[in-house]
Amino acid sequence: MKILVINSGSSSIKYQLFDMDEETVLAKGLIERIGLPNSVLNHQVTGKDKKFFSTVIADHEQAIKMVLAVLVDKEDGVLKDITEIDAVGHRTVHGGDEFSQSTLIDRNVKEILERLSDIAPLHNPPGIRGMEACEQVLPGVPQVAVFDTAFHQTMAPYVYSYSIPYELYEKYGIRRYGFHGTSHKFVAYRAARLLERPIEETKIITCHLGNGASLTAIDGGKSIDTSMGFTPLEGITMGTRCGDIDPAIVTFLMKKEALSREGIDRLLNRKSGVLGISGISSDFRDIEAKALEGNGRAQLALDIFVYSVKKYLGAYIAALNGLDALVFTAGLGENSPEMRAAICHNMDYLGIELDLLKNQVRGQEAEISTEVSLAKIFVIPTNEELMIARETMEVVTGLIKQD
Repeated sequence: MKILVINSGSSSIKYQLFDMDEETVLAKGLIERIGLPNSVLNHQVTGKDKKFFSTVIADHEQAIKMVLAVLVDKEDGVLKDITEIDAVGHRTVHGGDEFSQSTLIDRNVKEILERLSDIAPLHNPPGIRGMEACEQVLPGVPQVAVFDTAFHQTMAPYVYSYSIPYELYEKYGIRRYGFHGTSHKFVAYRAARLLERPIEETKIITCHLGNGASLTAIDGGKSIDTSMGFTPLEGITMGTRCGDIDPAIVTFLMKKEALSREGIDRLLNRKSGVLGISGISSDFRDIEAKALEGNGRAQLALDIFVYSVKKYLGAYIAALNGLDALVFTAGLGENSPEMRAAICHNMDYLGIELDLLKNQVRGQEAEISTEVSLAKIFVIPTNEELMIARETMEVVTGLIKQD
């Protein structure tokens, strides 16, 4: 079975084509600047050099047509015909509490996603555009929505509820949803395999650490708590997002700085986090370099980030009543031995002991815990696209069995 995975942004589309018989990537790429001048397609067939194509791409439908054209191109393609594509899996950021699992896309699903656009205005609308573009270009091919929020639908009401009037949850759906669910699920299941235990018998904390970052407590393969909330702004300190703050700061700053709703949103989402603290960058590599030069604010930003992660780790070990594995993933989690070491420092009381020598890995799967560590510590590169392909195949296979 060949599955095309699509991740639609407002002006971009990422894609990967999988052969699910061996779970191999046949080709992948990125279209940028859709609807803007100087659109570009970055395309790579596995085992070959990247190719770049500059053109004018007016909308998502034209972008999808271009993806399909390059996939069947005699020189740069991997398919004889687009009919070889058996299904399309769409990364869908926000499914609210309507969807607890991946689902076949139909008119009703798109209408629900439209309603949820108030909660996810940056993500759901372009996602819907990508779905509709694929429906136009690939009529009759099953389209599956794979939700970032679905994995966290196993959280208990006392975990996902906020302490505000309950009718506001009933009226507006204000609750903790959590994000990065596809990534958390992928690395948790991989950790269980490395532990050589059924996932139903494991207690795992996954740390998806990048510019956007979140932690998830996973008990028996189910998310019981996660650090992001109603939006991806809640939780630990991030690249440009503030994470947890006193809510009164919002109205205080709106008054003192004469900020509009859009202004305060921009400040908390785009100008805060380690960028706001350091005044240097949202890229941890830049901040780490400046900290080594003795920059106090750069060091403060790193210290705040590390401490926020450690607080959530401690809370989640308590919620899980133990820990079998701690997993680091995503850009920072996979590639910064220094950050992993700082987070695990002085955590031996909770059964977490990191081996500094084993920890000297970047971007590759490894166990980095000491022999006496009660919890295994893993670096596991995430693969959200493969997880989306797996979920898509499961939905489509289920449809075939029903028929």
